[in-house]
Amino acid sequence: MTIQKRWVIAIMGSFAHLSIGTVYAWSFFQNPISQSYGWSNSMTAWAFSLAIFVLGVTAAWGGKNLNCFGPRKMAVTGSFLYAFGYIISYFAFKTQSLALLYLGFGIIGGMGLGLVYVTPVATVSAWFPDKQGLVTGMVVMGFGLGAFVMSKLIAPQFMQLFNNDLAKTFLSIGILLLIILPFFSSFLEPKEKPGSIDKKQESVIPYIKRIDYILIWFMFLFNIIAGMIFLSFQSPLLQDLLRERGITDKIIIENRGATLIAVSAIFNGLGRFFWGAVSDKIGRISTFRILFLLQIIIFSILVFSKDPIIFFVGVCIILLCYGGGFGVLPSLIKEKYAGLMASIYGITLIAWGFGGIIGPQIIAFMKDNYPDNAATLSYYIALALLSLGLINSLFLKQKAVNQ
Repeated sequence: MTIQKRWVIAIMGSFAHLSIGTVYAWSFFQNPISQSYGWSNSMTAWAFSLAIFVLGVTAAWGGKNLNCFGPRKMAVTGSFLYAFGYIISYFAFKTQSLALLYLGFGIIGGMGLGLVYVTPVATVSAWFPDKQGLVTGMVVMGFGLGAFVMSKLIAPQFMQLFNNDLAKTFLSIGILLLIILPFFSSFLEPKEKPGSIDKKQESVIPYIKRIDYILIWFMFLFNIIAGMIFLSFQSPLLQDLLRERGITDKIIIENRGATLIAVSAIFNGLGRFFWGAVSDKIGRISTFRILFLLQIIIFSILVFSKDPIIFFVGVCIILLCYGGGFGVLPSLIKEKYAGLMASIYGITLIAWGFGGIIGPQIIAFMKDNYPDNAATLSYYIALALLSLGLINSLFLKQKAVNQ
């Protein structure tokens, strides 16, 4: 019964992640929002950046307090907050209020994201001490696949139904999330009852001040920034390349942008599962080194290529590696800080928050100020950061892999 129960928790946790992973389809809305309301790329992208930043900060708080409140209560609360973020965005679009969009989608929605994200990972990790990389990779794979569901299924249907009315589309998405997300979250159950563990938990401060943890934190951050450049603007960047090739039909280029979001979302999701499983075999740090090397190669190619097909493939590989970072991180933290996994994992997700600001704002700034070379300049920055991430990984020792 316990074996069956833990798999139900893992599957429902994956569906909860799938639901909140819809936030990764932001680039589907980036151009329509910017063009409809006359906001710059940077101004519009701040809604997404805020959501990811608040996600990271809230996840840190959630990880620390998970045992106190319990995963079910925390995740259901987060479910309502994320859904309300979309509903509030309806009023933001109706009143053309950028500040209200930041409050709704960015802050309130971001808080919901953080609470829902951290709970399934920490909970499933406790239930599966024997399959850390595999099962936590499966759960976070759901988050990566959320963009596919949003960009190819949910958003296009609502946009067509409401004749491209962004306000009604966001309202409908919010109502849909209000129905399904609390249901998935309600299945999350702790292995031990909330409060059953000694509340005088060891302080995490001495651990997060150590050089090895700081190296891990920045290693994760650099991987995030590289992926966020594409997560926030992959569709607009592909559309720019298609226009340079003489394709001007708006419907065609928007459909191809949506297809890229959907396909890259599959790679993002599979990367979490695949690299998590790989890390069980070759070790967590070795896996991160491969992720950095592969991305450095891809960004180097993209610097010199303007081919839409190469760009399409490159984005998919970058997001495969981006997702890989999320697939490996939980088991890496569990391996190094077993007794403090939830708290330290949550703190590490703050790096995701900062990456959510830095990555999208790099490309948004370049598009607003250097539109002709925005992509290339962003790739150079990504190359520099990925190189630093690789260097960080070389100073970290990994636990011996069981043969």
